[in-house]
Amino acid sequence: MIDRLEKEVDMLERHLQVLRMVIENEPIGIVKMSNETGYPHHKVRYSLRVLEEENLIEPSSQGAITTEQTGEFVDDLDEKIDEIIEKLEGMKIEDAAEIES
Repeated sequence: MIDRLEKEVDMLERHLQVLRMVIENEPIGIVKMSNETGYPHHKVRYSLRVLEEENLIEPSSQGAITTEQTGEFVDDLDEKIDEIIEKLEGMKIEDAAEIES
């Protein structure tokens, strides 16, 4: 049940790492990102496609670059992550009565 969430979080982490690299090094290509992150080319390519579909990056002849929407997304990101963390914290089953078999 929780495995899917864990996989999604791992994928989100990769997407955000790729986005961070674009922000810090734009324009940047797939090969350089793959070499610096250790992710295979196809995973970097997929993350770039997802980020492009979200209008957070766009391709250029020298590599990926940010868009006008990138800054706003980054500004809101920490708050959104904090809200998700708070929701997940509320899901914990702490100090639950011992389950009898």
